[in-house]
Amino acid sequence: MAMRRADGYFKTSIDQTPDPILGELGGTDKVAIRSILIVQTKFIGDIVLASALVDNLRMRYPGVRIVFLCTRGLDVFIKAHGIADDTVTIDRKRMRGTPINRASEMVSIIRKLRRMKFDMSIDITDSKTSRLLNRMVTAKIKVGYSPTERPLRRLERQPANVLAKPFGVGEHFLDRYLSPLDALGFQAVIPSPSLAPLPEKRDAAMALLHSVGLVPGRFIAVHAGASFIGRQWQPERFAVALDALVEQTGLDVALVGGPDERELTDAIRSMTSHGVVSLAGQCELDVLLAVLASARLFVGNESGPMHMAAAAGTPVVGLFGLTDPARWGPVGVPSVAVRPTMPCPCVAPGVCKSDDPSKAFCVRRIEVDEVVNATVSLLARTEDHNRSTTDPA
Repeated sequence: MAMRRADGYFKTSIDQTPDPILGELGGTDKVAIRSILIVQTKFIGDIVLASALVDNLRMRYPGVRIVFLCTRGLDVFIKAHGIADDTVTIDRKRMRGTPINRASEMVSIIRKLRRMKFDMSIDITDSKTSRLLNRMVTAKIKVGYSPTERPLRRLERQPANVLAKPFGVGEHFLDRYLSPLDALGFQAVIPSPSLAPLPEKRDAAMALLHSVGLVPGRFIAVHAGASFIGRQWQPERFAVALDALVEQTGLDVALVGGPDERELTDAIRSMTSHGVVSLAGQCELDVLLAVLASARLFVGNESGPMHMAAAAGTPVVGLFGLTDPARWGPVGVPSVAVRPTMPCPCVAPGVCKSDDPSKAFCVRRIEVDEVVNATVSLLARTEDHNRSTTDPA
């Protein structure tokens, strides 16, 4: 269950309610669990949250081999940080392509999965495609959600024989990704994700920061992008807020993002009065994690980098629209979720879809002062955090 404490942390707990099916299987402690497949084909933020599931599985089953079925492009990060020992990738472009492309991709994935031997599979993607793939896996124990996120279609069946509650006893997506533990009959010992930068990537990040005049612990990392345009706060408001933060805090600002976000970060820089640095497109995910870990604080839209910053231990100010921070807020670190009052007096009638967070622009109702005040307040509240991360060991 995810609950925000007075100090700004989320904490998570899961009640222990063993699934009756385990009795029929002899109980997972009586079944040798040597290899587990986790089906998680979504975005980097989902991968980060799901890493807490992996950490708990490794504690429960020492020496277990974890394989992730994941989106192509995330496999290197997943393996490098020990989230999985191996990966099978899915090409989302081919899956969205012609029926022939989609069928070819599915056949290729199924062949790879069936060549592997799994004792357990856990489907946390919970889609029609993921259930089909889970059905084809040769694992004695198959975990899935009941009820499913969307009702099963005609003739569709849930292949899982161990059923997890959709959100356990909580409401955050971290609770959702930890809920399979409860169904397997044990509690989460590690409540939230924690990812440490790799030493060589930390060195690369330090070199990058030095090249643009940034000092670890003395800059705010800002991500102005998001996977959906409806989740992006206005660039002009980011510019005004960043100028105010530089003036009020004396900290530098580094805009981060992928290569496709350079135009956005350049636009924000052109509207600022102070020397804001852009690192967009200059960091692979491993280096970005190290940059975020070196930041004094993170400010940004609800997105993957927000969850990466939290997992790296950096305090977070997250900007939310229709997406409820109780479901997708940063976990494990001091944080503030800035969100306009709901229900939202629509700022984009005819464009917004009030029931779809990816197509609603509620985040644009957030005022500049709200973001600046939240950031200044969190900086003051986490001064001890700053000393602990910048003082030499």
